[in-house]
Amino acid sequence: MAHTRTVLDKFLLVVKGLCMGAANKVPGVSGGIVAFVGGFYEEFIYSLQKFNFKALKLLLNGRLKSFYNYINGTFITLLIFGMLVSYFSVSKILDYFLEHNELYVWSCFFGMIVGSIYYIAKGFDHWNKKTFFAALVGLAIGISISFLNPAKENDNLFFIFFCGIISVSGMTLPGLSGSFILILLGNYVLLLVDSVNALYDTFTEIIKGDFSFTKNTERLNTLTVLGVFTAGSAIGLVTLSHIISYVLKHFKHITTAVILGFITGSLGVVWPWKKTVYKVDAVGNILIDSNGNKIIKNYSRYFPDFVISETWWAVFFVVIGISILLVLDWYGKNRKKTV
Repeated sequence: MAHTRTVLDKFLLVVKGLCMGAANKVPGVSGGIVAFVGGFYEEFIYSLQKFNFKALKLLLNGRLKSFYNYINGTFITLLIFGMLVSYFSVSKILDYFLEHNELYVWSCFFGMIVGSIYYIAKGFDHWNKKTFFAALVGLAIGISISFLNPAKENDNLFFIFFCGIISVSGMTLPGLSGSFILILLGNYVLLLVDSVNALYDTFTEIIKGDFSFTKNTERLNTLTVLGVFTAGSAIGLVTLSHIISYVLKHFKHITTAVILGFITGSLGVVWPWKKTVYKVDAVGNILIDSNGNKIIKNYSRYFPDFVISETWWAVFFVVIGISILLVLDWYGKNRKKTV
């Protein structure tokens, strides 16, 4: 899969990493969709599966250049760099707009997923009884997940490790949102908000020469949670990539049909017109977790009122989301013609 890349190719890889990082943090949106639509999903999966015993042997023997080439280092490094930058920049901006313009953000993502369904479906010409059934299975699973209720927050390190393994599914399985899975597991705020913010604050303090965080028990515990979560994510990412690589190699058409059905079923998760439903006590007070955050119970979806101008703005952003995918499709076609 490795090949010579131009400066533009490398820059675009970082941008794709930025998009994947932002998508992975938004509940209901899958970073895997970005990889699938961006045309680098298979390279991403096959590169990850290169993290095996042969790679470990090359690394332990000090053959760093061979190790780097074997794992498709340029591709992986630039993509991960983009994701890391995203978590501390793009995702922060995204958090702001989700707080102040939630309807329009969800509308744009809804449009992008509709566009991605079109993008995948138009190039799939292998419909038969098996692939149609596979698509229906994917659709049923996607719809079912969107109606599950979140669990309570749990900071047990074994459970955190498990969350890490499960959460990376959004990067390897298009349509399955790792962030939404973390909401269902009850640990979205702990792992993708509190932990990331704690790491950001720690880096900021270190740069300033302030090491007082070493005496902050709560901060150290949060960083420990992040470390265990990261370890689980890394192991899950490599393990899942091997499984998916095998499935893609031997059951490519069926896998694509399942993904197509799953993405379609996941539209319910990112339906723009919804209200967040919080857990309440016996007298109706919203329950707060240990970090002072409101505990999400689920989302209440409703049909838009087209008399309200806000609805038309939301529809406009749905169209914008679809247009983004159409532009990417157009760019991909024209780029292939010039290569």
